[in-house]
This record gives sequence, structure tokens and C-alpha cells, in this order.
Amino acid sequence: MTQLQSASPSVSAAAKAPGYWRSVGQRLMRDRVGIASALVLLAIVVSALAAPLIAPHDPNSGSVMTRLSPIGTPGHLLGTDATGRDILSRLIWGGRLSLLSGITPVVLATLIGGTLGIIAGMSGRLVNGIIMRITDIFFAFPSILLAVAISGVLGNGLGNTLVSLTVVFVPQVLRVAESATVQIARQDYVDAARATTASRLLIMTSQVLPNVLSPILVFATSLIAVSLVVAAGLNFIGLGVAPPAAEWGSMLNELRDAIYINPTLSILPGVMIVATSVCFNLLSDSLGSAMNIRETDK
Repeated sequence: MTQLQSASPSVSAAAKAPGYWRSVGQRLMRDRVGIASALVLLAIVVSALAAPLIAPHDPNSGSVMTRLSPIGTPGHLLGTDATGRDILSRLIWGGRLSLLSGITPVVLATLIGGTLGIIAGMSGRLVNGIIMRITDIFFAFPSILLAVAISGVLGNGLGNTLVSLTVVFVPQVLRVAESATVQIARQDYVDAARATTASRLLIMTSQVLPNVLSPILVFATSLIAVSLVVAAGLNFIGLGVAPPAAEWGSMLNELRDAIYINPTLSILPGVMIVATSVCFNLLSDSLGSAMNIRETDK
């Protein structure tokens, strides 16, 4: 290990983890858009986690006597749906399943795709060719149609939704990781590490992984926004969680008939989906700028 470190005097800034990540944090703290997006996302996450404490009503109980109450109705700040259930409570509780459906597949895809991408980038032509050609097969199908097809085969349910989205996102993360790894593998400090006869696993973990984390994390953060929208779409067409569970996509489906009676009610779940997705996209842009040393130093 000592020989490996001494043979790599020109390790890039990303590999110097403590100083690099501290500087990334400092850049993020100076980015007002990134901070604002993070605060909005934090508020959404905290409200979802604290749903049992802050939700004013049971999200699954309602009365036909109060169905489709408008916004501002006493006791129902954001009104009620077609079965009299409180929309504010369902939005708060729905954040749990929506965020779970949006974040979990991306985390799993990042772990699986990132690992396979680094292996492909550090391997010879044969292994790289096999992994990347299999990946190309998945790119032959549009992501949304592939997710619908997998969910249709597996059936509805939260678990099947997570599986289908993970399968869809793994090839995308894999390609980003492989491309970044190929570029890093050509650097002088990696050649120096190879000259010390260090194992491939050691080179991957000590030299390659710290340097490919930046593009993978930035891409994964932007992918959460896509995952939220696709998961909501699966729930909208009935391939996600089973009713009466609260989820933003399924709420859109339940409220679509109310668009002719009280259109304001029907757009509230959509507003939550769009707001959350936009915040994740903005946070991804801020993270990318903070991690791009050359761009930030200009």
C-alpha cells in the first residue's frame, strides 16, 4: 500500500478525498439555487417522514358528505377528493411512497451499474465488449416503455415498481461509469500504480473509484427526477402501489375526473411531482458545478 501511494504523486484532486469534498461543500454553500433546492427537498422529506405527526387526517378515511370540497374548506385546507379524503393528508403521506419509488431504484442502480461500469472500464476488450453489448440491448427500448413492460410482467405493487425502475436505470448508470473509468484508466497515476504490480482491485478502489464518483453522483442525482416521474406514471396507470395507498401518481389518477368539477384539486399531486423533480434537477446542476473544479475556478 505504501509503494502504491508513493508511486502516485500526481493523483488528481478528486482522489484526495478530504480536501476535495470539503471544497465541494464550500462551493455548494455559495450556490443559492442549490441551497434553496436542498431546503425544499429537505422540507418535503421531513414532512413525509413526520406524516403521522403532522397530517391532519387519516389519509384513507373520508365521507361522501364532504367529497370534492374546494381549497380553503374549514378542516380541509387543500380540499377533499371524490371520496371525501383530505388531500393535504394524502399529499403528505403520499410523499413517502413517491420518494421511496424515486430514490431507491436510483440508489440500487448506482451501486449495481457503477460497479459493473468500473469493471467494464478497467477490463480488457472481451469483458468490456460483453458488458457493454448487453447494456446496448436495454438502450434499444425507451425507458418508460421498458419500465411499463417489466411492471406489466411482474404485476403491480411497490416492490415490482422498484425492480422495474432499477432494471431500467442500471444500464444508464453503467454507461456513465464505464465512460468515466476509461478516461481515468489512461491517466499517468493509474499507469504508475500498475507498474507497482498492485492488484486490479486495489487500483480500482484507491485510484479509480474516488475519481469516477463525481460524474456518477451528479448523474444519479439528476436520475432521481426521472425516477420520480416514471414511478408516478406507473402508479397513474395502475402498475404501482395498490389503492387506497396514498401516492402522488395514483392521486393524479383518482382526481382526473374532478378536473371538470374542481380543476384546482386535480393538479395538486402534479405540482408536488413537478416541484420535487425540478428541485432534484437544480440540485444536480449545482452539484455538477461544485464538483467541476476547472469550471468553478474560472
